[in-house]
This record gives sequence, C-alpha cells and structure tokens, in this order.
Amino acid sequence: FRSFLYLMIYIPSRMGQLNRRALLRQLQKMGVASRADLAKSLGMSQPTAGKIVDELLAVEVLEETGAVETNGNGSESVMRGRPGRKLRLNQSQSRLLAIQLGLQETTVAGLAFGFAEKDEWHFAFSLGKNEADPAKAWEKQLRAAAQKIGGKDFLGVLVSAPGIVDEDENRVLFSPNLHWTEKSDLAAIVRRVWNVPVLLVQEERALALGHQLANPDCEDFLLVDFGEGVGGAIVVGGKPLANPLPISGEIGHTPVLGNQRQCGCGATGCMETLVSLRGLLESFSLAQSARKTSWAELHQSIASSGIPAWLAQSLDAAAVSIAGALNVLGLRRVIITGSLTELPETVVAHLAQAVQNGSMWAKFGSVECVAAPRRRTAGLVATGLDRLVVPDTQENDFAAPKISRRQLASLKPEN
Repeated sequence: FRSFLYLMIYIPSRMGQLNRRALLRQLQKMGVASRADLAKSLGMSQPTAGKIVDELLAVEVLEETGAVETNGNGSESVMRGRPGRKLRLNQSQSRLLAIQLGLQETTVAGLAFGFAEKDEWHFAFSLGKNEADPAKAWEKQLRAAAQKIGGKDFLGVLVSAPGIVDEDENRVLFSPNLHWTEKSDLAAIVRRVWNVPVLLVQEERALALGHQLANPDCEDFLLVDFGEGVGGAIVVGGKPLANPLPISGEIGHTPVLGNQRQCGCGATGCMETLVSLRGLLESFSLAQSARKTSWAELHQSIASSGIPAWLAQSLDAAAVSIAGALNVLGLRRVIITGSLTELPETVVAHLAQAVQNGSMWAKFGSVECVAAPRRRTAGLVATGLDRLVVPDTQENDFAAPKISRRQLASLKPEN
C-alpha cells in the first residue's frame, strides 16, 4: 500500500518538477522560444509544456515578448487554443539579489531571471583594513546597500563567496584570503538585512555555471580564474563535478618548487602567490628594483617589451598545475577568466602553449585553452532558478555521497 501511495503521489510530483527544470534550462539555452518550440525541443507533449509555461508566467518567472510565431503560410501557430507567442525568462523585474564577496570589495546587484551578457553591479563597498569586527562592519555596509537598492520583492539572495564553501550547509569552511568568513554565519547576516532565503555559492562554481549558460554546447571544461587568488571549477557532462567533500578546483594552492612566498592558506610556495593580482605586481616591482608599480604599468610594459622572463616562469608554473589537472580529469578544454585576460593577448597565448606542452591530450589530439569574460551574475541566476524557483530535493541521488559536519570535523588534524 505504501509503495502504491509513493507511485501515486511522489512520482507525478517528481516528474512535474523535473519537467519544469528541463523547460527552464532549455529556455535559458534558446533565449526566446514559443510553447511549441519548447515542447518540440524537449520531446514533451504540448499540453504539458503549455501547463508549465502558464504556471511560470503566473509567478512571473517567464514573460511573453509580444512576438508571435508564424507558420510557413503566414498564419499564427496555435497551441492549446492560444497564439504561439514568444517566451523568455523575465527580464523586466529584479527577482534575485546577488552579492559578490571579494577580498577588497563587496558588490551588490538586483538580478532578473533573463540572461545578462555582462556583469553589472549596482552598489559597492569596502571594509577598512583594521576592522576589529569585519562581520559586523560588513553587515552595516549591507544595510546601507539595502537602502540604496530599495525594497525589492526578492525571492532570494545569492552570495558568491571565495574559498571552500559547503553549499549544502551554507557555510564557508576555509577562506585563505578572508579568514573572518570562516567564523561568521554569512547567510544569517544577510537574512537579517533581507528576510528571504539566502544561498552561498562558491565563486568559481558561479563563474563556471555562467560560462556554460553563455555557451550551452560547452559541457566539459576546467575553468581557471585569476584575480585576488587563483581558483578553478570543473564541469563534466554539463554539471559541476560532485565530490564527497565540498572541495574541487583549488588549483591555486598547488606548490611550486623554489617558490618561497607565504600564502594566505598557511603554506609556502602556492602557485597563486605568483600569478594572482598581488603576486604579479610583487614580481613586477622586484623586477623594477622594488619600485611600487601599477597594473596599468604592467600592461604597458608587456605591450611594449613582450613577456619578461619572470612572468614567463610564473605562467609556466601555472600551466604545470593546469595541465596536471587536465591529465587527471581527462579534459581537453580550459577556460581562462579574470585578470590575465586583461593583459595583452600574448599572456594567455603563452599560458595556452605551456598547457599544451604538458597535456597528454595534445600528444594525439588538441587542447583548447581560451580566454573568456567573467559571467558571475549569470551563474548566480542559474543557481537561483535551480535551487529557489524549481528546487529538486533529489538532484544528488546519483552524486558522490556527502560528508556530514561531524565526519568533516573528524578529518581535521589534531594539534
């Protein structure tokens, strides 16, 4: 009898939710489509697709664009007795709030569900270098941002956070460059400002989801982002790689032989101390006889004189880590985002060639290593749609088993 109830209640509900998610993801890829387009592309019955569309229109997740689909003979397409009006994700209202927590600056923006080609942040603030209580100061600044942004009817807040983020537990476990976040309940702080659901998203994962949204055919890749640190995210089969522990893509903390720089993680010689923003400027300053230098001066120096030896060595060290990751994962595509893409094209070209030299795929095939813009807000919107609008509580049925907080604590080395 219980099995019968399960089949009668759970399975239809489960299938309905999966169909909603599939339709939303397909519309994300297509941009604009009619009900008939969506039904055909998904192999879904027209009545089922039409019902889902009507539900999502009612809660303002979708909107009609006003364009009407026509057949070859010039007549309007009709589905369930309605004109074949074009649909898209709602671009008219900001229904989500995005927060990017950076080392130097926090940025905030209201986001619509529609895909945005570029990141646009509406409010930014920085904390003082010697804040006695960074968490309290951060909350104060968020309240100021809330007054600027106004009383939007947000469905939820997405926080892009650096470090090792347990998204299931909504906690930052370890952040080499922002240690105060490890001891703070960021989600609770944000909820005190905006009383809505709050989700923490690992920052590189958000970038990877945004890149995939902009490039639907790109389903297997390693994304490496260069900025205040160096982080990575892995997408396989169209989904972020799942692990028992909430850690993956921490490529910037690969040790480089001979590198004696101290890293925020507590180790010596991490790759990111050479190719992060601070690391690059430190090396450039040393090459300029310890004179303080700027990012613009570094750009101009490379543009006029080419890649100096110190930079070539740093890029080669980064390439060793990236090629090693490709060899372990069996991937052949690398997406480079962040500060390296702001320098002359020869910098990414040098890195790409060095990755080729160390990759097994290049021995009998080709390895793609390309620069791409950061699309963090697009990745946060994708997360919001999946986890707030059409959450699937069984999404991880076939993913790697999770480690509980108690088990995680037992893995920490004793002092």
